Order: sequence, then structure tokens, then C-alpha cells
Amino acid sequence: MVTKPDTGLPNFRAIRDAIVAASPVPSGFPLDGLRDAGVLNNLRAAPHLQAFLRDQRFEAARAQTTPLEPLSFSLFQLFETTGDRAAFERVYFDRRRRLAGLALTSVVDETDDYLPALNDLIWDICGEYSWCLPAHLPIGIDQARANRVPPEQVVDLFSAHTAHMLAEVLALLGDRLPDWLHYRVRAEVNQRAFHPVFDDPRHFWWESTTMNWAAVCGGCIGMAALILEPDRERLAGMIDRVIRTMACFLDGFGADGGCAEGIGYWVYGFGFFTYFADMLSRFTGGQLDLLASEPVRQIAAFPQVVCLGEGQYVNFSDAPARVVIHPGLGSRLAQLVQPTIPDLKPPDFHADHCYRWGHLTRDLIWTDASALEQAISEGSFYLDDLAWVVDRRILDGFTLAFAAKGGHNAEPHNHNDLGHFIIHVGGESLLVDLGAGVYTRQYFREQRYEFLHTGSQGHSVPIINGLTQQEGDDHSATPLHYEKRSDGVAFTLDLTRAYSDAALEAFTRSFDWSVDPLAGAAVLRLTDTFRFSASGGQMAECFVSLVQPVIEGNKVAWQGTSGRITMQFDGAALVTDVQTLEAQQHHGERVTVHRLRLRAQESLPTRMVELVFRCDVLATAETG
Repeated sequence: MVTKPDTGLPNFRAIRDAIVAASPVPSGFPLDGLRDAGVLNNLRAAPHLQAFLRDQRFEAARAQTTPLEPLSFSLFQLFETTGDRAAFERVYFDRRRRLAGLALTSVVDETDDYLPALNDLIWDICGEYSWCLPAHLPIGIDQARANRVPPEQVVDLFSAHTAHMLAEVLALLGDRLPDWLHYRVRAEVNQRAFHPVFDDPRHFWWESTTMNWAAVCGGCIGMAALILEPDRERLAGMIDRVIRTMACFLDGFGADGGCAEGIGYWVYGFGFFTYFADMLSRFTGGQLDLLASEPVRQIAAFPQVVCLGEGQYVNFSDAPARVVIHPGLGSRLAQLVQPTIPDLKPPDFHADHCYRWGHLTRDLIWTDASALEQAISEGSFYLDDLAWVVDRRILDGFTLAFAAKGGHNAEPHNHNDLGHFIIHVGGESLLVDLGAGVYTRQYFREQRYEFLHTGSQGHSVPIINGLTQQEGDDHSATPLHYEKRSDGVAFTLDLTRAYSDAALEAFTRSFDWSVDPLAGAAVLRLTDTFRFSASGGQMAECFVSLVQPVIEGNKVAWQGTSGRITMQFDGAALVTDVQTLEAQQHHGERVTVHRLRLRAQESLPTRMVELVFRCDVLATAETG
């Protein structure tokens, strides 16, 4: 059972007292530093910001000189008719990209050259039919009519981002923007966001969810309210509702601080929790500090657990193998709650394809050059609420790591992946998690587990009697044993409930991982034990890689750039074959997946499969 920590969030009396008593905020709040000439001089001269500023200026010039693409009805309807969301979102996000370039360049370079283009773009965004993405609206006109709010008042992630972005642009540029834009932005944010969220006792579904939507939607709407709402009594009620939503978000974490959605959604959800918390603390002079609790400190430490170096992470669930932890976020967390966030890179204007204003602006003003490129450390970690194990060693400057997971098959952004594992050798994952597939209508509905990325057929777990794992929280793994040793870890799971197979009476999977630093190698001993009813059962072990496996006798090898895995198996009992599958990664990139299968040759009532994986960091890695 997941242990729910006490996050110590304030009650309404504390919220009201702090909001009502708060001093007036400075002009430009919360980005008021960008109104200081000394700060701007330092930003323009900072070596770690030069690439960011170059790209920001390029985007401002592009937005000034190239026409804006319309968000046409044909684009709007694509998700409903075909399931495609990329075409609409490309145009939608390009508008936010342009807005960021125009607004930030106008401020950082203290120029009015881009203000006419900025004014027109803000006016256009205020005129969009809905700030919500079509993928997050009711599907079809009948559902839209039946919904409690019309499409233009549905508050999703990007409706909330738009409200936040426009509010901060208004505050940042102040009287450099025409009064008509101030008037219209306030009216649109009030009508599209504040009214449906704060003036109706009925809640949006995300206000009680335990995943990233709660923090992002709540945080963005809360930040917009701190800027735009002048009535302190009304603002107190608005912030109270946001903080209750944040409490639900924090309920999604156990005492171990682990994020079931994966590191990518940690960056997203906890990032916007942090942005809101920081802004609220500044607004109230530190009276309301949501970052001060020990559970929040544990959540902030999650990147230390799953980092593999060079932008790579343990990527269970819908998380990519490479993730950008925004350096502004990492720098601020290092200052406030955590000594080190490893492997932060300099800010990149294009790091977020959605061009979320919160990430861009905090990367610009919060990034501490001394916090960048901090080395990752060795360590063994067990997140007992998530049932994740990670063991990470640094050999010859390269990472050698093992990770495995239990949990259940109804997690946020769930994959049917109980007992799945990753082996990372020489800076490269050779047995992988595929992460997220392309987000389409089908990916989030009934067909979800037909996809290679999400179904257990795309993970390193067995197929039993021709069946894959099933979704739902009743399909779960039970940890039986965990042991941390000086040379590695041992971890055993009961995976019987992961499968809906009446003939399967018991299935346990045991991992024994040991590292020999002098040999530059590790050994994983994987033992799967099956018990079937009297009629017996069949199974096929499966292992997923982006590297073509080479089979020679009773050995299989996966050769990477700086590492190699060699697996030994019982050739008399198991028959091998390799399936080569074509798939698409999250942003549509084509990828070739190799799935090794070891199939039992006969049906037996009991079976034990023992596999030995030797993992070598190659000698050539020593030269880099």
C-alpha cells in the first residue's frame, strides 16, 4: 500500500490571512527582475544564455516577417475524424513560440521594434475559438453540446498555459502594450479560465486527479490569478481552490517521492507546481511556502534516482529515454530544497516543443551557471511505494545501470509493464523501455494496449499461454524481497496477478544484479518461476532492444557503442527467434525495435527459467 505523506498544505484561514495581508507586488511581477537594467545587462552577457538568446531573437524576427498560419476548421476537426492531433498542434504551438520570441526579445533587448507584431499576435490568440486543444475537448458536436461548459470555456493544460502566458506578458510589458490589449486579455482570461474554474462549485476532473494535470492546470490558473485578480478576498478563494488541487497532485506521490508517470511528467507536473509555489511565496512574503515540507523535498530528489547521465533517464511509463530537466527549474530546486540536480544543461529555447511560457521564462531568469553539468553520482535506490529498483555505477566515466519495476497496471500514463527492466551499459540502454508512442485519439482510448509502446508485448516480460499482461489496478505486482548489497541489489516480484490466465497459478520473477568495478562489468541473474494447473502451460520470454541481437548457440549478444550484453540460456529447453518491428516514437520518429523471444518447447505444469546477462563496459570506452 502506498504511504501518503503529510504535505502540510495550509488551510483556508491561513491562505486568506496571507493573501489579504500581502503587500502590493512590484511592477512586472513575477518577472520584475526583467525590468531591472542591471539584471538585463547580466542576462545579455551571460555565456550560458547566448544560444538561448540567439534563438529567441531569431524567433522574434521570424514572427515579425512571416505570416501567421490560421487555426482552420479543417485542422480543428482532424482529431475527431482521424485521431491525428499533430497537424493542429504544430500551428497552435507555433503561435506560442512566436509570442515567446516577440515578448522576451522586446524586454531583454529593450526594443520596441517587435511590439506591432506582438500586439497583433496577442489579439489573434485572444480570438482563437478555444485555447483548449481539440484532443482535450469533447469529441463530436453532441458531446460538446452536452458538456457543462462550451468548448471555449474548457480548461485543459494549454488553455491554462495560454492564460498564464498572456497574464505574465501583460504584467511584464505593462504600459508598453495598448490599453485595448490589457482590456481584452483580462476579459478573455476571466471568461475562458477564471469563470469556469472559480465561479462554479462543480469541478473540472483535473482538480481532483493525482497526476500532472492537477499541478499544471491549477498552477497556471493560479499564477494568472495572482497577476490579474485585484480583489484580495476573491483571490483568496481562488488560491484556496488551487491549493486544494495541488494537494491532490501531491497525493499521487508516496513517501518515496517517486513519480509513477515517469521523469518527463515529473518535469512537467512538479515543474509547474514549483513555479506556482515560488510565485505564491513571493506574493505572500514567504507566508505561504508550498516547497517547505519534507515530502516535497523527496519529490524534488526524484531525478537523482533515475538519472543515467548525458540527458538519459530510467524511462518507465510514457517517458522518453532522453529528457530535458529545465535548468531554471533545476537551479531553483537546488537553491531551495535539494543540493544537486544532476546533469543540467544550458538553457535551450527549443527544448520544449510546446514552448510553454513557464519553462522558457524560468530558464531565462533562474538558471544558475554553477548548477549546470553537475556529475551524477553512484547509488542504489528502492522506491518502495512505486516498487522501482535502480542501481547505478560509474565505470571509466560511463554509466552502468539496472532498473526494474513492479507497481500495477492502472498507473497514470500506464504501460502494462510489471516485471519489466532496463539495462544501461556504457552510456546506452541496450535492453530498453520504449517510452511514449505517438499521442493520438486511439492511444488514449480502448485501443491503448494494442500499441507496442504501451502493451506488455513491447516490454521485457513473458507472454504466457499466448497472453499478454492486462490493464487495471487488480493486475498488480507484489514485491516479495529487496536487498541492497555493496555490489548490487536483489529484487523479487510475484507477478501472478499481472496476467488473466486461469491456467497460471503462480509466477515469480527474481533479479540478482552484481557489479564488479575492477572487471568493468556486471552480471544480472534473472530467474522466472512458473506454476500452471495440471494441464500445464507454455511461455515465451521476451526482451526488447533497439539493437539487433546476435544469436550464437546458447548465447545472445547485444552490441552497443561502448557496451555489450551477452545472455546465456538453456538451448535444450528454449527456442530463439527475433522479431523486427517498425514503430514511431512520441514525436513521430521512426524506430526499429528488435524483440528477442525464447519460447519453451513443451507445455509443463512447472518451469524455472534461469538467464544470465553479462554486461561489459568495453575497453574502447576508456578513450571516450
